[in-house]
Amino acid sequence: MSTTSYDILPSERGLIKAWTRGVPVEDQAHQQLKNLAGLPFVHKWVAVMPDVHLGKGATIGSVVPTKGAIVPAAVGVDIGCGMMAVKTSLTADQLPDSLASVRSAVEAAVPHGRTARGGRGDRGAWGHIPDAVGKLWSSALKDDFDVLTDKHRKLGQSNHVNHLGTLGTGNHFIELCLDESDAVWVMLHSGSRGVGNRIGTYFISQAKREMERWHINLPDPDLAYLPDSTALFGAYVEAVGWAQRFALHNRALMMRATLLALEAELGSLGAEQMAVNCHHNYVQKETHYGESVWVTRKGAVRAGKGELGIIPGSMGTRSYIVRGKGNRESFCSCSHGAGRVMSRTAAKKRFTVADHAKATKGIECRKDASVIDETPMAYKDIDAVMAAQSDLVDVVHTLRQVVCVKG
Repeated sequence: MSTTSYDILPSERGLIKAWTRGVPVEDQAHQQLKNLAGLPFVHKWVAVMPDVHLGKGATIGSVVPTKGAIVPAAVGVDIGCGMMAVKTSLTADQLPDSLASVRSAVEAAVPHGRTARGGRGDRGAWGHIPDAVGKLWSSALKDDFDVLTDKHRKLGQSNHVNHLGTLGTGNHFIELCLDESDAVWVMLHSGSRGVGNRIGTYFISQAKREMERWHINLPDPDLAYLPDSTALFGAYVEAVGWAQRFALHNRALMMRATLLALEAELGSLGAEQMAVNCHHNYVQKETHYGESVWVTRKGAVRAGKGELGIIPGSMGTRSYIVRGKGNRESFCSCSHGAGRVMSRTAAKKRFTVADHAKATKGIECRKDASVIDETPMAYKDIDAVMAAQSDLVDVVHTLRQVVCVKG
């Protein structure tokens, strides 16, 4: 019997180490991992997290260290997507019996969702830019963005400042949670919004054009890459770094707006006692096994020794504040959540509003047909996911949701 905590997944070319014991890995995801591991510039191996599932080009829940090239689709289009959590001084006994007004206050404070079909305006964007958003954009993001758009004009054709401090759609959320001591936490999940999508889409298309120009055939066109000897590589690194900063600021602005809304509803929250803000869709330069490499984490969180991270469950399940163990073989990484066990389309076909209401009983959240694709049953068992990565992280706090606002 193997004494390692991971399994070696079958692959004709390249090595795959997977922390997936006790959790399912779909055949299509396994094939994507084999395609990734077979790229000639992968450093050592591809590390697979227990929330792994099918993505576009690269598998969600994968850690891909590379030397000499980056695959833009492995980073994806929600560049810098990640989590933020803040522990407040409130406790469960200070919350009202009904949390409906609390959810309404948060929904009013942070734009979320998208334009209704046939409707006007964008519910997920600012109509009038708040002063705090405008000032941050001008002081921290605008100048560098202007440099990017001077070089790549298509990047300017996207929402940017009007999406700064907004939630988005899909699996993005804002939650109130209680930890094991009944302390109240605020937790949220979002990324670089429309401008990050534009940046990711643009450079993925540029990489594909380069593959065509060089007559390079890949097992999947979305594995198109940018070698570090090209001007496009430098431009991508610059753009993706900016989008990752946008995402960090985006989460911080939403957190501040949420805390202010909660104070208006519940009274003083006191000083923030603990805060974590981390990416789980990004690329950065790191040193592993004595070599400087680009590490792409697509649906994975950095878990260096002592580093704090967030692993959310799904609507109706637990989430975790974790501390990394610095596991070298995972390239100091852990999962970014529970991971989907079925597609959004499959979830909508399989489950009913009644199923969803039962699964989220006791949680103040939407219980209608438009969120069926986010129902807890569409995700893997978070307990199994956490057990599979026990040598990657230690649990610092266990959180249970009481309010959930979905995009």
